[in-house]
Amino acid sequence: MAKIKNVYDDIVSDENIYKAYLNARKNKRYRKDVLIFTQNLEANLVKIQNELRSEVADYPKYREFYVYEPKCRLILAQDFPEVIKQWAFYQVLSPMFTRMYIKDSYACIKGKGQIAAVKRLHYWLKLVNSKRYNRLKNGLDVSDLNKWYYLKIDFSKYFYRVDHKVMIDVLKKKIKDDRVVRWLATRIESPDMPFGLPRGMRPEDVEMSERLYDKGMPVGALISQMLANVYNDQIDQYAKRTLGIKCYIRYQDDIVVLSDDKKQIKEWHQKLEKFANNVMKMEMNKKTCIRPINQGIEFCGFRLWATHIKIRKSTSLRIKRNLKGVMKRYNEGDCTLEHATRVVDSYFGLLKHCNSYALKTEIFGDYEKGIDGWFVLTRNQGND
Repeated sequence: MAKIKNVYDDIVSDENIYKAYLNARKNKRYRKDVLIFTQNLEANLVKIQNELRSEVADYPKYREFYVYEPKCRLILAQDFPEVIKQWAFYQVLSPMFTRMYIKDSYACIKGKGQIAAVKRLHYWLKLVNSKRYNRLKNGLDVSDLNKWYYLKIDFSKYFYRVDHKVMIDVLKKKIKDDRVVRWLATRIESPDMPFGLPRGMRPEDVEMSERLYDKGMPVGALISQMLANVYNDQIDQYAKRTLGIKCYIRYQDDIVVLSDDKKQIKEWHQKLEKFANNVMKMEMNKKTCIRPINQGIEFCGFRLWATHIKIRKSTSLRIKRNLKGVMKRYNEGDCTLEHATRVVDSYFGLLKHCNSYALKTEIFGDYEKGIDGWFVLTRNQGND
């Protein structure tokens, strides 16, 4: 396996640091801390560059807050100079790591997001179900064809349970530049801030004093997103190279495997879980299951069959709730028409990839058929 070698000087170069600043300020250039930083841009960038060149062993300070959609997560936000530092490493390292991954590894990789993963899995479902579908369509017997099954694996509290020792050992195998490994280690573990949760615990149920110092990565950090794929590449390589699984796909910490041999898929499940427990020091959660593909597979916010794709019920409920919130805020003057339009366009962009006519008609109506939807933007006269 090719290693990443001698890249620290590229990371701290003038060009890369400035590019990191441009990426860090995207969509937030008018935020107060960004404006203050930009007022003395050259001096601030030189300060960041000198800190990295001198290998100052700093540990970021984090601001904690919780988000509750789609589930409760403890987010750790960093200040703007730290975001620039992380972008400097990410820009150089992420493309190199990506070349090491298997083809069907998705999430936090350019061109391999949520929709790309859904389309890939749907392609497989159509492929493995084509013979059965064509026979049934023509009224022929399918009893001699094997049924196809899927295995769905989900790690328990993934970001909060990543083992620091395992993570750093993996980095040492992939990176032959001690300076890079030492800096990444300061973003994985911190003497001041524990990131990990005890087994089976939820973020909202654990006090700071109960968190673990040898587990977890800060949720919300750019480097954590990149390292999550590096960590999970272990099980990807094991599944493809050692077990020889052909229909295997992973989106972040969600894994789906297809097989027409139920005994084989159960065996793969046992081996993958053993690998996760013993090598990665991770646990599977209770949502892990083996079922026939004709029941539909929940993946990346959708439910997939060989013949069609639907939006998952919990996702559709969240869309409705968010759009009602936009209507309310617009009516009260708390959001602009431009913002409301962006939200609607983003949902149309999501829904166009699945069979969602009924949902879109319920919300937005159908002008050609004269059907009214409930989403209407009106401004309270007192807020004009």
